[in-house]
Amino acid sequence: MPPPTAPAPAPDARRLDPLTARRRFVTVSFLFWLPIGMSIATGVLLFTDRGMGLAAVAGFFAVHSLTAAAMELPTGGLSDVLGRRAVLATAGLLNVAAFTLFGLASAAWAIALGMALMGCARALSSGPAEAWYVDTVHAHAGPAADLRTGLARGSSATSAALALGTLLGGGLPWLVGRVPGAGEWLTGATGGHVIPLSVPALLGALVEVGFVLYVVSALPEPPRPRATLRGVLGGVPAAIGAGLRLGGRDVVIRRLLLTASTTGAGLAVLELLTPGRAAALTGTAESGAVLFAGLACAGFVCAALGSQLAPFTARLTRSSGRAVLAGRGVVMLGLVLLGASASSTSVLATAAAGTGFGLAYLGLGIAAPNANDLLHHRVDAAGRATALSVQSLALQLVAAGAGIAFGLLPLGPLPWLLAAAVVLAGALLWVRRTAGNPEERLPSPLPVVAGSASER
Repeated sequence: MPPPTAPAPAPDARRLDPLTARRRFVTVSFLFWLPIGMSIATGVLLFTDRGMGLAAVAGFFAVHSLTAAAMELPTGGLSDVLGRRAVLATAGLLNVAAFTLFGLASAAWAIALGMALMGCARALSSGPAEAWYVDTVHAHAGPAADLRTGLARGSSATSAALALGTLLGGGLPWLVGRVPGAGEWLTGATGGHVIPLSVPALLGALVEVGFVLYVVSALPEPPRPRATLRGVLGGVPAAIGAGLRLGGRDVVIRRLLLTASTTGAGLAVLELLTPGRAAALTGTAESGAVLFAGLACAGFVCAALGSQLAPFTARLTRSSGRAVLAGRGVVMLGLVLLGASASSTSVLATAAAGTGFGLAYLGLGIAAPNANDLLHHRVDAAGRATALSVQSLALQLVAAGAGIAFGLLPLGPLPWLLAAAVVLAGALLWVRRTAGNPEERLPSPLPVVAGSASER
């Protein structure tokens, strides 16, 4: 049973209508991810310019990943107990501190602290905004309301923010450097704390301040019981326990978690090996970084396009489950093209690699909103953020392990084709038809709705 401190929000006539809720969900998604996109192009360069070696930089990113993984379930439960808005605003404040440290600090411990804060913010943010949107739509239009379109728009906004942020993050230091004397003046005026590569991080901190103010003012929630320390300490573990039991109660949720795991393997190979291939193609690490920034931007644009196509794909295939299968098939095709072209830098191989990179992100964009649509039909408001955190945790843990494994393999087609095989395994989960409708919301007082007898 859900803890008494975390009741499901009751329908409230004062709630926003679905269209307004969708617009605000899209705005929140865009504002949160824009600063993160700005850090992609310059993050490693900024840290190395501060005097950090590559081993130290790898350690910083490990701090981020481990913190996010460790905090994923506790913070998901916190959102279900305290409310979506408070936890989401806290995530924004942590990112403000993290980006400020990145922009000003030169000590390794300060950068590591910033990465830990960002990892915690990532865990805090993995469910509340989407859970708020679904709660609001259900409160206004009932549990049968359409969610695909709003989830797709939110996913598109995330991808668009990452794409735009990557371009801004890579372009701002270049623009500062184009102004005669601007970089030297900036460094001198701040005692060396701010350099041109710091500008995207500091601008990102300002954007995060705007994000926090928007969350506090634009995401209304129904009144919740006043949270006490005893209630939080008792309610969060109960929510975590419900999250850990997700896969055992419902076959559809079990498939979704396994699918998220295989997505982690696909993302790991894309993020780990694409920069090296870009550098090999251009001949130098610096020009390879510029090419990778462009590729990353193109990938996010493809993911945004895929998210826009997600509702159409579900209508075309007549179910969210088959749309997930279709999206996974596109991802697998992209990884196969990347693997087949890994041993050559010819024009044909380069074209195949670029096409494969775009297809991989397009397929991810198609699959994600449909997968989340299925998830939200299997859980209720009391466990929604926790369910999203479990899904995110499954992706992150497998991505971390797969990244280590792929890094140990010899360069060439093998890592790409192995990742394609893992993605194929996740796609095959959706080939077998199950009795009952996986998109049907099953009434139950439990935080996680159990599947029908034929599905268990």
